[in-house]
Amino acid sequence: MSIQVSIVPVTAYQQNCSIVKCLATGRGAVVDPGGDIERILEAARKMDVVIEKILLTHGHMDHCAAADVLRQRLQVSIEGPQREDDFWIGKLPEWCQMAGFPHADAFVPDRWLEEGDTVTVGEQTLEVLHCPGHTPGHVVFIHQEQKVAWVGDVLFQGSIGRTDFPRGNHQQLLSSIRDKLFPLGDDITFIPGHGPTSTFGQERRANPFVADSRYG
Repeated sequence: MSIQVSIVPVTAYQQNCSIVKCLATGRGAVVDPGGDIERILEAARKMDVVIEKILLTHGHMDHCAAADVLRQRLQVSIEGPQREDDFWIGKLPEWCQMAGFPHADAFVPDRWLEEGDTVTVGEQTLEVLHCPGHTPGHVVFIHQEQKVAWVGDVLFQGSIGRTDFPRGNHQQLLSSIRDKLFPLGDDITFIPGHGPTSTFGQERRANPFVADSRYG
């Protein structure tokens, strides 16, 4: 085993923030810090991990509202999502106010990500897939060696991401799941943005929205 992962549910939305630790170096990343910074930092202390960066799957508030505050506090960089989610991050103050969410300022990531990019966590490498549909700039992170993927709000156990937000696209979402995620292999365990983990194989068999049986 080369990485250790701790899932920290944050905000009233119970969003699955993850702390990923490279076991060889003790360095790590926070994936999708939507809020509850103290809870995230306490989990990092318990893991004995030095956070070196923040990774974002997409620009919705429950996934990124605490990212800039955490960046400033830890003096680390933010990588992701893909640039098409810039409009979501730019409107964070408005969305937070409308939803009764704690205030968050707009920010700009240190690095926008594209299909085929990689990000490092200590000595470990995560591959980046651009998986639009839930949002236009949504990305997914895959650690091939340990067969783990962070899929944000693209796919859930038994469900899929919403596409009724601005610039959501249902067909794009289905294509992201069927054409990009499922070919990675049935044995990939994925951490969704909300709810329990699952595997791509389980969703191919039983997910009513994207199961193989729906596609003949």
